[in-house]
Amino acid sequence: MLFLGGKEKSTLKEISESLGKETIDSFNTSTNRGQSESYGMNYQKLGKELKSQDELAVMDGGKCILQVRGVRPFFSDKFDITRHKQYPMLLDDNPAQEFNIENYVSDRREMRLKLRKEASFMGYGVDMTNVGQEVTTVSAKGTDNADTAISEETEEKEIYVGF
Repeated sequence: MLFLGGKEKSTLKEISESLGKETIDSFNTSTNRGQSESYGMNYQKLGKELKSQDELAVMDGGKCILQVRGVRPFFSDKFDITRHKQYPMLLDDNPAQEFNIENYVSDRREMRLKLRKEASFMGYGVDMTNVGQEVTTVSAKGTDNADTAISEETEEKEIYVGF
């Protein structure tokens, strides 16, 4: 679990409880002076949350809490991603890295499945315009109704399987 900070009460409560408590040893001494002097000493073991909900809510923005199974949680500095060697590959640093879905799907020929002419397959088509219409099945031999094209150069059958 990695806690980077936050203000949501249920999250703060859950994190505080998962961190657990620490034990505090408390010694108190007392002296009473009167006609007869008396001394007292009190020893207590107290439990205190490692981080209270209030402490978690105002935690420094540059800090985080990391809790890994089998290891006690620890308080650490956040990593500055701008120092990572592959940071230039992120969109934050290089707008040319942006993925454009319109450009990806604009060339429908790239989205065709290419099979050898003699390959056999079973194709299924669903017409979404009429609710309750049955699924149609197309075999490799009877592709009259399928969206196919046969390439003259490579003798490959192209079947549109995209959007």
